[in-house]
Amino acid sequence: MKKTVDAYRGDNTMSSSYDLLRSKNILAILDGDTAFGVYSFNDEKKNVEIKMPYLTGPALCDISTQFGFPARYEWGAALSRWQYLDNLLEYCISEDKCSDLLAYLFDKKRFSGILSNCTVEEINIAYNFITAAIIQKINGILYVGGNELSIIGKRFVVHPIDSHPEVETPKIKNIDREYIKDISSRAMDDVEQNNFDSAITKSRTLLEETFCYVIEKKGAAPSDNGDMMKLFKQVRELYNMHTDKDTDRRINTLLSGLNSIVSAISEMRNKDSDAHGVGSKRIPIRDYHARLFVNSAMTLADFILAVENNANTAHGYAM
Repeated sequence: MKKTVDAYRGDNTMSSSYDLLRSKNILAILDGDTAFGVYSFNDEKKNVEIKMPYLTGPALCDISTQFGFPARYEWGAALSRWQYLDNLLEYCISEDKCSDLLAYLFDKKRFSGILSNCTVEEINIAYNFITAAIIQKINGILYVGGNELSIIGKRFVVHPIDSHPEVETPKIKNIDREYIKDISSRAMDDVEQNNFDSAITKSRTLLEETFCYVIEKKGAAPSDNGDMMKLFKQVRELYNMHTDKDTDRRINTLLSGLNSIVSAISEMRNKDSDAHGVGSKRIPIRDYHARLFVNSAMTLADFILAVENNANTAHGYAM
């Protein structure tokens, strides 16, 4: 059974998973000690190191105090920087603040020093590349134990590689175009933040909820909540959504392609698909791929909703 991200909060398993971040190698990444090469801008006249912003001892004490764990930096008797960060992580894990701490450390504003004298476009592209590379390196360390760090929605989650915590979407009584726009907008925000897995999860959630909604509007029960293809087949049958010889062939071609859209989005979120592989088995997802998934899901959800509205007012689906 899949868990939502919120279901992990206060979960002892999740707490112990966050403890994996207390590895000295990971701490050295998070405090800015470890770099992973150089990122070069398009003009190749400037470049920056691929690393987290360097955190001094006093800066770590300030962050610790901000998170409710007061710490003082005493010159001559100070701890090592990694120890300050380790103590802070231990506290945040016990107080369920670890995701908030990671969000703070990875916040774009904290990279302003590294990315100074850059245009807005350069900052966004470089920030997305650098943070994605850093998380990938952290996951290279976590992979040995079968775990990974993911950004689901706006929460940082450490979880087993073969588990896929879902974004918990608000429970709604009615699905309309505003809801479709809202979910799509949140998914695009994920794309902008390089959270492609979360964007694809939202795309699937949008379609699944829309399918279930229009099925229930017909007075039927969803055949298999979770099997996207079965749900879509039920929608097509209930609303007589089949190609028709009296309909323009170009429209029929579009309609016949809807199966491919549903199948692709469904398979990308299937636990047995390549999207959830690791290493060489994990297929690369670019930002433009994620945008395609989000826009395809939004367009299809809007179309299905229009079909349902037409059926309820005209007593049938007109091809």
